[in-house]
Amino acid sequence: MTAREFLNRAYKLDQRINSKLEQVAALNDLALKATSTITGMPHNPNKGTSAMSDTICKIVDLQEEINRDIDELVDTKREIMEVIGHVTDPVSRLILEKRYINQQSWPEIAMDVKLSLRRLYYLHGQGIEELEEKFSFS
Repeated sequence: MTAREFLNRAYKLDQRINSKLEQVAALNDLALKATSTITGMPHNPNKGTSAMSDTICKIVDLQEEINRDIDELVDTKREIMEVIGHVTDPVSRLILEKRYINQQSWPEIAMDVKLSLRRLYYLHGQGIEELEEKFSFS
């Protein structure tokens, strides 16, 4: 694993959480659309659960997964912050934090730190190189 792959773990976790949140929203929409059909036919008394309760169970399970993923994301960001803290140049460190912790785009970071994109990329590369030298990412 390279330093960039190590630092990008938070981004990937965040994307996974967002995907699951979209799934929960879709299941909630599905649950709201569920209607019961009234017929004169007798119902099977042994029928286990309704489609609505199955959907609600799936929503609850998915929300528990999301909570576990959020806990993992917080731990991962804490670990990444600790590693980034070893970068000696404060501007490079700030760039790495904004990119890998705050997940800002390059143009946003350039505006925030008032640097050209070229200089920003250079300082980012310097920070990455320093981390590669100091740590063995595996």
